[in-house]
Amino acid sequence: MSNYKKLLLSIKTFIFDVDGVMTDGIVILSPDGDMLRTMNVKDGYALQLAIKKGYQVIIITGGHSELVKNRFAALGIEHIYLGVNDKLSLFHKLEKELSLKKEEILYMGDDIPDYKTMKEVGLPACPADASEEIKKISGYISRFDGGKGCVRDVVEQVLKVQKNWFDNDGFHW
Repeated sequence: MSNYKKLLLSIKTFIFDVDGVMTDGIVILSPDGDMLRTMNVKDGYALQLAIKKGYQVIIITGGHSELVKNRFAALGIEHIYLGVNDKLSLFHKLEKELSLKKEEILYMGDDIPDYKTMKEVGLPACPADASEEIKKISGYISRFDGGKGCVRDVVEQVLKVQKNWFDNDGFHW
């Protein structure tokens, strides 16, 4: 078992950035001024299963899209933080409020705003197309790009290692 796989055994909380992790980073501007993004349905499946299995899932993004918030709420995610300018401060606040243990947290980010927070968790992870600075501090680099299944990749690995994948809970949304 590789080094990061041992760390997967302790993970109870997932924290994800949105743009560049849940999405491919491309934004389409609608005539109404909305910033539209695409998200991978397989990522969504894995997220809802993790929640069903009792894992904590937290979204922290600098973006402000209510459409993004609605997508995650529909998957059962309760902790969705939009418009966050200082992710590290929010992380420390959540750490206290939710009694999070650093060694039990996997944080997946892709760029500089995620850097400081990623340095504080048990397993920092990133998509294949993350910035070089983020890749250097990541304990795991997915083979998938942002918006192309990197979230499914890390969630599936955690659930498999902890024997929470491909059972009766997995056959229903």
